[in-house]
Order: sequence, then C-alpha cells, then structure tokens
Amino acid sequence: MSPAGPAWPRLRVLQALWALLVVLLAPWRLWAIKNTQECTWQVVLNNFETVGKKDASDRFVDQEPLYTVDKVFSLLVDAPIDPDEVRGLVSGKRERSWTCTPLGSGHLPTLSLQTYLGFPYYLKINYSCKGESSEALVRKGHLTGLKPVVLVTFQSPVNFHRWKIEQLQIQMEAAPFRSKAERCNAEEVCLMSWYTPMPIKNGSVVMRVDVSSNGLGPFIPNKRFRVNINGFLERQRDNTLQFTVGNELFNLIPRYFVNVPSRPLWYTVDQAPVFILGGIPEEKAILLTDTNFKDFFLVELSIDSCWVGSFYCPPTSFTATIYDAIATESTLFIRQNQLIYYFTGTYTTLHESNRGSERWVRVLANECIKKLCPVHFHSNGSEYVMALTTGKHEGYVHFGTITDGRVSFELLPRQRSVCNGILVVNCSITWAVFIAGDYNLLLLVEIEDPSTRKYFQVVSYDLVSDYLVVLYTIPEFIPDARGLEFLMVLGTESYTNFPMVPKGMSYNPYNNLLFIWGNFLLQSYNSENFIYLADFPKELSIKYLVNSFYGDTAIVTETEEIWYLLEGSYQVYKLFPSKGWEVHVSLQVMQQSSLYAPNETMVTLFYEDHRLYQLVYLIDNQQGRLVKRLVPVEQLLMYQQISTDYLLERQGSHLTLSFTNFCPFTVMRLRDLPNPQIYTRQERYRAQPPRVLEPGGFHSDNSLAVYQGLVYYLLWLHSKYDKPYADPVHDPTWRWWKNKKQDQVRGEGGESVGGPSPDPPSPSPCPGTVFAPHPVPQDYYFYLASNWRSAGSVHVDMASYEKIYDLKAENELPERIFLDKGTSYRFSVFLTAGEPEPLCTVQSKVGLAVVLADPECIEAVVKEKVLVNRNSVLFWVTLSDKRFCFDQGISGHHLMKTSMLLKVVGSSGHCFQNTHQGPRMAT
Repeated sequence: MSPAGPAWPRLRVLQALWALLVVLLAPWRLWAIKNTQECTWQVVLNNFETVGKKDASDRFVDQEPLYTVDKVFSLLVDAPIDPDEVRGLVSGKRERSWTCTPLGSGHLPTLSLQTYLGFPYYLKINYSCKGESSEALVRKGHLTGLKPVVLVTFQSPVNFHRWKIEQLQIQMEAAPFRSKAERCNAEEVCLMSWYTPMPIKNGSVVMRVDVSSNGLGPFIPNKRFRVNINGFLERQRDNTLQFTVGNELFNLIPRYFVNVPSRPLWYTVDQAPVFILGGIPEEKAILLTDTNFKDFFLVELSIDSCWVGSFYCPPTSFTATIYDAIATESTLFIRQNQLIYYFTGTYTTLHESNRGSERWVRVLANECIKKLCPVHFHSNGSEYVMALTTGKHEGYVHFGTITDGRVSFELLPRQRSVCNGILVVNCSITWAVFIAGDYNLLLLVEIEDPSTRKYFQVVSYDLVSDYLVVLYTIPEFIPDARGLEFLMVLGTESYTNFPMVPKGMSYNPYNNLLFIWGNFLLQSYNSENFIYLADFPKELSIKYLVNSFYGDTAIVTETEEIWYLLEGSYQVYKLFPSKGWEVHVSLQVMQQSSLYAPNETMVTLFYEDHRLYQLVYLIDNQQGRLVKRLVPVEQLLMYQQISTDYLLERQGSHLTLSFTNFCPFTVMRLRDLPNPQIYTRQERYRAQPPRVLEPGGFHSDNSLAVYQGLVYYLLWLHSKYDKPYADPVHDPTWRWWKNKKQDQVRGEGGESVGGPSPDPPSPSPCPGTVFAPHPVPQDYYFYLASNWRSAGSVHVDMASYEKIYDLKAENELPERIFLDKGTSYRFSVFLTAGEPEPLCTVQSKVGLAVVLADPECIEAVVKEKVLVNRNSVLFWVTLSDKRFCFDQGISGHHLMKTSMLLKVVGSSGHCFQNTHQGPRMAT
C-alpha cells in the first residue's frame, strides 16, 4: 500500500483545509458527544493466581472446572448455599443430610456441604480516558457508583448432533477488588479493578463479551471483546505456555511485511476461535490470533517442507511461504507449495476428550494441490474445505469434511472429471464454492479450446445425484455499459476490446448473491442471470473480496486499492486512495493518532461485527509494528460526498457555501418492535456478585470464589434442565432455591400456609427439637447480613441469580430472527421527509422497498400511512412464513438461511446517522 499520510507540504495544507471544512460541517448533535471524555473499556483474562496483580493477563487455555472453590463454600454456614440440593439434582432424587444444632445457639438446622466447582478464569475490567490516569479514573468511577455490566454470549457449536443448539447469554455485574502487593498510603485504595467469572459452556469455544456501564459515573460507550479458547497452546510443567503448532518468533522483521502483497483472511464465520494468516515471504510462519488481531503471535510452523515434484505434478519453484491458510472451529489448514497440512487443537469442551494433534498432518500426499478454497459456513454438523488439484487429477476437487476435529477428503465428481462431464478435452478449475443448503458445488472452470481462445464457464455439481450442468458461459470481453452504473448481461449488448479474466467467486447464503470477479464484477441471485457492475474500472484486477454477509462487500485490487459495494445498490465506491481518505488521514494526524504513519503496508482486510478493519504494518521513526484499525466506511463516503457536492453562491458582498443533500429523509426510526426473545430464541441469565460485609464494598479472594461457584451452578442447572411439562415454573433456577424462597408455616396435619409444598414433610432427626422440615426462608439470611453476622462476611441474595424472560426490544432490528411455520414478525418504520411537502410529494419522495432472498418461502406486506401534519410516512412491515418450505429438521436442525433487505428508495450511499461511535450508514 502506498503511504497513507500526506507526502508534500503543499498537499498537507490542502488536506488541512478539507479537514477544517469537515469539522465545520459536523452536525450539532455530534458536539455534545465530542464534549464528553473519550473513554473506553479494557478487559483482560486472569486466572486464580493472578487476580489482583497489576498488569497480569493470561491466555484462554485451561478448559477444566476447578474444585478449589469448594473450600470456600465449606465456610458458608447459615447461607442459602445448598450443595445437597445440587447432589439431589444430579442423582435425580432428594438426599438430605442434617446437622443438629440446639435452639438458642443462634443457628437453625442447615444442610451439609457438597462439592461446588468454578471456572478457571476471571475477567479483569478497567477503563481509561484520553489524557488521564487510568488508576485515578477507576477509583473515581467506583466512588461515584460505577459498576461494569458484562454480557457473555456463547456461540452455538458446529456439531448439533453432539451439542444442543441454543442462543445462551449470561449477564453479570462486576465486583470491585483491591490490587494486591501495592504500597499505598491511602486509607481505602490506590489500585483497583473489577472482576467477573469468565464462564465456559460445553460446545462453545467462541465467546463475545460486551461491557457496558450501570448508568452511574462517567459516560463510557459499550464495547465488545472476543474471548476465545486457544486450543493450540499447552501449559508446560513450569506453568509457561507453548504453542503446539510450532515455535513463537518474537522479531517482526520488516521484510516480512514491507511491500508484501495483502492476502485474504479465511475462516468459518462465527465459529473459528483462532485466525491464521500466511503469506510471509520465504518463511514457514503464520500470524496467529485468538482475539481477532487485538493481539497476535508470529509462529514458525513445525512442518517438514518436503518437495514432492514428480512426473504427474507440474514443476514449480520451491518456496517456504505459506500461501493458503484456513481456520475452522478446531482445525487449521495450510498449503505450502503443492502440499496441504492440518492441525487439530485441544478442545475438550468440544470433543469431550483430547483429540488434539501432536504434529501437523499431511493429507493428500500423492496429489498436486494448487489452491485451497474456503467454505465460510458450517452445515449438517460439519465444516468444509476444498482443495483444487493440478496434474493427474486436473478437473477434480478434493472435498474435505471436518467433524469433531476429524478430517476426511472425497474426490469429486465421483464418476468422471469435470472436463469429461462438460464434454471438453482440456479444462482447469479456477475456483470452487460450496452451497450447503442445496448440497451443490459451483465451479469456475477455465476451458482451453484449440480452435478458439480460452473461455470460462460456471458449472454446477450436485453432490447427491452426481450430476454436472453448465449454468453460465462468461462473456469473452467486458461489456460496454455506455455510462450506465450497471448492465444486465443478455448476450445482445455491445462489448469492449478488454478481455474478461475471471479469477474467483464469492457466495452469500443469506441473500443467494453470487459474485464472479477478476478485472470486472458480475453479480447474480440465481447463478444464471448476471448483472455487470460498470463502476469498477476494467483496467484494475480484483485480488480478493471480503464479505460481511450482512450486505457489505469490500474489494481489494492487485494494486491494493480498496473499493466498497453495498447490497441493494449497483454503485461501487472507491475508499482508498480517495479524497475522503486524505481528509480522514489529515484529521487523524491532527489528533496524533498512533494508528497511522507515513509508511505503511496493508496485511489483510476483514469484517468484525459488521465493521471493516485493516491489519496494517506501520513504520514510524524506523520502528515497525502491526496494528488493527477501523476502516471508517461511512465517514469516508460522507467526506467524499461533501467534497464533491457543494456550491459557492454570492449573497450580497460575500460568498456562502451550500451543500446538496441527496438523502430523501431526515429522520428514520424503527417502532413497535416486538419483544425479541420469542424470535431470537435468546436465553439470558442474570448474576450479581455476593454482597460483602466490607465498608468499602471491596471483594476478597473468597467472595470472588463464591461468585465463581454460583455462576458455575447457575449455568450447570441450565445445561441439565430438560424443560418438563409438569414443571410449575419452567425455570431451571427454581429447583435451586425453591425451598428457601418460600416462607412457609406448617399447620396441623402438615398442610402448607402461604404457598405450595413440593416435598412431603420429613420427621426431625434431632429428638426433642421443635423443627420445620423446610429450610430457612430468605428473610433469615437477610437478617444475618443486615446485622453483619453472615458467615465468611458474604451474603448470597437468592434473587440475584435468575433467568430473564422480559427483555425489551432495542431501537434496531435483531441480527437474526427465527420464523416458525406460519409465524409472522411485525414492526414499523417512521420516515420524515426533508422539507415540508404536500401529501403527494411526501409519498413520492419517501418510499420503502423490501427485497426478499427467498420469496417462495417468505412474504412481506408493507402498509403505508402518510402523516401530513408531521411531513412523515409510517410504514408497517409484516414478514411471514408462507408454509411452503419444509426441509428443516427438528429443534433447529438444518435451518434455512434467508434474509430481508429494507431499503429507502434513493438512500444508498447518501444517508448517514450520527452516533457516539461515528457516522453509520442509514439505508
């Protein structure tokens, strides 16, 4: 990539003027946001031994529960902790072991202790603000009532045959904790942090951690962190960590990155806990990260680097470079020369046993592999990867299946090669795409005909019927669009003299959108009828596409230019280099950002949470470093719009600057959104730390261990709950506390007054004792805590551990919804036109379009209501299942992926919504 910073003083002045122009044009709503402190959350992982230690952080390696918390629970007498309840739940019956204490001693009968477990890690939470000391800020936040709220979301596993598919979350309030081993003269605290348990769930190795504020103290925007299990590290006897895939390198040599072409980042979407990236010249090394490149490792792989050239494998130059790298849920794949290897990590939470590889495994050793192709989505309980061959098996695809860490390959087509199937002599497969919903392979095939030039076809192969068919023949030359943004390719249009050179394909299973790319861009929704996007210059050649799978596509060219395409629009926008990029970099330099430098090289480009990020190698003051930074697509488009669509008009003796607003609306709101859980299937639990009897409210190692045990059993009850129809509450936590939350008084004959009794009366095991067979009600424990008499100085509030059933809708649509047979999802969209208009004009200026990916299965009904007095239009949108598509399995197996696009007509690329995180495109 060429330098992103200004290169000449003359340009620097011009860019500064543009930056000043952009600042002056900032909407008034942003000023209030900018006047607040720029603060951000910070989260690291700590194990039990490093809790409270300054600057301590750990990697997520250990996956087994810990028994050490049980020692702490043994101290909690006269508390609602009822381990025998847990033992009764495990055995399926209620077993009670009573401890007799004479009346008058101040204690009532309690249940004996059973083992409690805990998770191996804590989340350590701090925050920092620009220009201020983090330690002082955290103390200030604690004293003003700030408490971080952590929401952990567990990703559903790939193999639904082994693990249950569920959308599980747990919301935890963080506990304040004094740092250890500090020399402090203050009466209360010098250094402190907040802590929560970091829970683990069987079947999940990818966790999203969202940190927010409880609303007190300073304003800190919500922030998301990736906390994933790294199964490619192992703990040594001296407690150090070592990679199992190779040896870590600690020197980022400039030649590894400077002027090295960028490469795509390939992984199973939402499932891969670890990303890997090759392409380091003449080194068998990869970049490896378990935090989406918030941090990373450079690892030299322990592979043999053999050369297997033979009479059937075309000779090529030997190199140590790792060219193709793909990460799945538990297995890594790489290609070096014509060899491919895989390595399975140690993930006991997935496989319930240690199936980790001891070394890299070479597969297809007798084949000549020219390329690996990724499959971005899992299906049928497995993940997939494809290897394209050359030499003796030219025209075949090795189709790899990964299930529970086990890898197998099948040669496809089964009966004959693709060349024979489409009746040609010589052909070569350039790219392959797997469409899991149809069990279908789409192949980009290059055909060499001795009588004509080379040409390309899109060939479909059905894995079930072993049937091959040609879907589309790509034109030999690029169409002449004659100034249009797009052109439907029908075969009757005129063409230029530029040959079409296809290089790859990309497919989105949510909207069925297929791209064919090279020195052009074709798109199709049915793989047969294609549209040519004329905004992309035919003089450039695309190196790879980056798909967010939520409507955004980034394009990287061979010259490292970055282009952008938004679903629903046929306009392709140039992001880098561009006028908008110059303005953005100038503003960043003015703010002394550490993420930009005069000399930089892009390493890769990828999407995370619908936002585009770069991994960039910077050289500043002769020091090189890798950084991850946001590509602010919306800001760049807004800057470009401002820099081109303006007028200078003379009013009297001076000039005025005016801008054209192409956005058809000024206000867009989503209304009447239904409560989400019935549609998102989200199950959420809430947990708060036990209350501590300490004047400053600070927790101890023991109280944090209690927090661990309580969260562990809260999730354990969820995992063991089979939702019986006879359960009067339908809540997993009810069985935990049910005998303590009910303040019952027994009358004669054993009847209950004040509530139902789940269990029959039991005789007292203590002779001569007046005794109630049910445990002590929760008021008694509150009485002990309010009188500072709770054992261990810890009070467990039973109401603090519960399942949440009444989540309210936010101000945006959920990321995904589940529609059962015949069900509907209804909401409204409120749009306000720019200027007061007559009724007919408002209707013509503001229109709402709905695009369905699978209209044969889903239907949408839009009803319009014009609000003349408010210059607005209210659209009611109803999305319904048509009861026509029945291929799905039970309990969410084999779900059909589809999507709905809502678009305000004429808004793509022109409308931006201001938020505390910057502009956001509104379509």
